[in-house]
Amino acid sequence: MTTVSLCMIVKNEEKNIEHCLASARPFVDEMIVVDTGSTDQTIQLCQSAGAQVYSFEWNNHFAEARNYSLEQATSDWILWMDADEVLDVSAAGNWKERLTAGNEPLFNVRLVNYIGETPDPNETFHIAHTRLFRNGIGLRFLYPIHETLNVEEILIDEKALRSIEQIEGLIIYHYGYLQSYVTAKQKNERNLKLLLQEFNAENSNPWTEYHLASEYYRTGQYEQAYDFVNLSIARFLENGKLPPSLLYNLKYSCLIAVDSLENIPTGIDKVIQLYPDYINLYFYKGIALFQSNEYSSALELFEHCIFIGEGNIAHLTLKGSGSFHAWYYKGRCLEQLAKPKLAAEAFEEALKLYPNYASAQEALTRLIL
Repeated sequence: MTTVSLCMIVKNEEKNIEHCLASARPFVDEMIVVDTGSTDQTIQLCQSAGAQVYSFEWNNHFAEARNYSLEQATSDWILWMDADEVLDVSAAGNWKERLTAGNEPLFNVRLVNYIGETPDPNETFHIAHTRLFRNGIGLRFLYPIHETLNVEEILIDEKALRSIEQIEGLIIYHYGYLQSYVTAKQKNERNLKLLLQEFNAENSNPWTEYHLASEYYRTGQYEQAYDFVNLSIARFLENGKLPPSLLYNLKYSCLIAVDSLENIPTGIDKVIQLYPDYINLYFYKGIALFQSNEYSSALELFEHCIFIGEGNIAHLTLKGSGSFHAWYYKGRCLEQLAKPKLAAEAFEEALKLYPNYASAQEALTRLIL
């Protein structure tokens, strides 16, 4: 029978670690936890949950701590997680059979990132993320912060990189981007400090600028975020690589946040040619057209979003971009085009999909009044 090791690194996670380990424990054969200096009850809670706990002297390098956890794993496969995550296999069937049956070196898992104040399934971003891989095939983590697996070194072929299979129904819920988590752990300050050190070091990689942009975006510093994401895009291009799609997602999110809309429709069309299956791009273009009072053109975009849906999570996908958000903006366009009955129907569709959607409810109430 195929075996799986859960590998984690933690520090002062007493509020989260029990929930995390409890979600994974029935489905893995060993739990490896590398502690980087906890001063709370984290170590004791891990041991009580049945995890093997190893100490690692913190050296401001997340990848090295992660790699130390991999070195302790003895199973056929490795599943890696963070303490602020929960594993859900309720819809995955016998997913271990999938690991046994084929020759795939690694698999993607649906990663659901909660955003905002409270964990609302409709306030999320979804992406297929490489979380399961065979032990002993040379996969290692890179970079001091926002560590990443060296997948490109193992899957050299570009086609293979783009066709990593996903285990359907296997989901990891990530709570670490909720505002309460970010504030409690002072993540922004820590991350910015480490990222700026990496940015100023020799041989830094273009992901550093992207992660800097993400940190600035999360703290509302949109102009700094825009500058860094553009720098990241430029550096990927200088290295002869296609900038990953989520860089453009962040770039146009920044422009919409600062209401700088005039260049979005033409600029984003070039990106759509690169990533024609990325729904967020059509959605952001629609918002830009709507806010520029081009309601008929925006309406076409939102109808296209509804048509293609948001099932493709090869790209970082905003929940609702192909469903309730698109229906809401469709209603706003129809309202401006003096079609109140059709607008009301669109708002009702948005509310069917997301009953607590305050903006849609307010818009519908306004129309009724």
